[in-house]
Amino acid sequence: MRAPIILPLMLIAAFLSSCSEEAPEVEAPVRPVLFVVAEPRAAVIAGFTGTVEAKFSADLGFQVLGRITARHVNVGDLVKKGQVLANLDSTALQLSVKQADADLASAVAKLDLARVNEQRQKTLVASNASTREQLDEAVQSREAAEATVVQLQASLDKVREQLSYATLTADTDGVVSAVSAEVGQVVSAGTTVVTVAQLEARDAVVDIPDRYDALTTIGTPFEITLQANPTQKVRGTVRETAPQADAATRSRRTKIALDSPPESYRLGSTVSASPIAGTDDHLWLPQSAVGGASDKPFVWVIDGDKHIVSKRNVEVKPSSGGGFDIISGISRGDRIVSAGVNSLTDNQPIRISNETSL
Repeated sequence: MRAPIILPLMLIAAFLSSCSEEAPEVEAPVRPVLFVVAEPRAAVIAGFTGTVEAKFSADLGFQVLGRITARHVNVGDLVKKGQVLANLDSTALQLSVKQADADLASAVAKLDLARVNEQRQKTLVASNASTREQLDEAVQSREAAEATVVQLQASLDKVREQLSYATLTADTDGVVSAVSAEVGQVVSAGTTVVTVAQLEARDAVVDIPDRYDALTTIGTPFEITLQANPTQKVRGTVRETAPQADAATRSRRTKIALDSPPESYRLGSTVSASPIAGTDDHLWLPQSAVGGASDKPFVWVIDGDKHIVSKRNVEVKPSSGGGFDIISGISRGDRIVSAGVNSLTDNQPIRISNETSL
């Protein structure tokens, strides 16, 4: 009778004994990473492609509605200040001038008659041959005639000025960079007909990725190279940058003022703009290699023999070419994890994906 009872007790004891044994320790997973070698950055870093544009340009158009009867310039033509660029059909404006001129002549004749009448009334009043009331009426007629002449003279000046608007002239010396209307086209007031760019000052206009925000600071020096002739190089400084990055390209349109560019830097020429970095010997790391908050940055240093990583606090400052200059914390030649920094722990086993790049 005891055997059936003893057997279940033995099974329970064996189960409790197996549960009391410690579970085997789970090894940390091996993480694949990329790395870079901590080295000083070159003085001149990679450049950005852009074009040469005029610092100042103006979109010129007529100030009145009309049909274009002549255009005297094309794209690329050099123009001088005051040179005629285009004309409108001025028939209606000329008729308005003739009408205003005739109205003024009629008003002047009436004014002369009013003055003669006023003088006659003064003579008659002096000889008691007329009344004072008639003299007052003559004075009022002369004053009204004078006011009418002033009004019509202003109207004549106005229509003459409008007639001058039928001729489009250049405001400054420059080159025609764009033509927006053709002969026979009816344009409204203010419609751009010709764009004139000044040649005295030129910019290199480039799109700089938002991650290189330090390069868009006003006054940052650049070296501008003409792609058609790489031996042609000039210096320039950032004078204007877009307040925010383009939503599609995540880059900022930046204008770099060229310092005394030669004639070969024509408008529309393709150039490369290379930011000129400082000459210090700080180590440099890409932004992806530095983790942590801005007040406690750190990096992961690879132990080459053991293929593990260790956390290292560093002191950094933003680099003019993007990324960070390392002030202290690592040594030249250290291998630093550049991808996967957020999934690592101290003594984490790693597998280097770009090992063959050594």
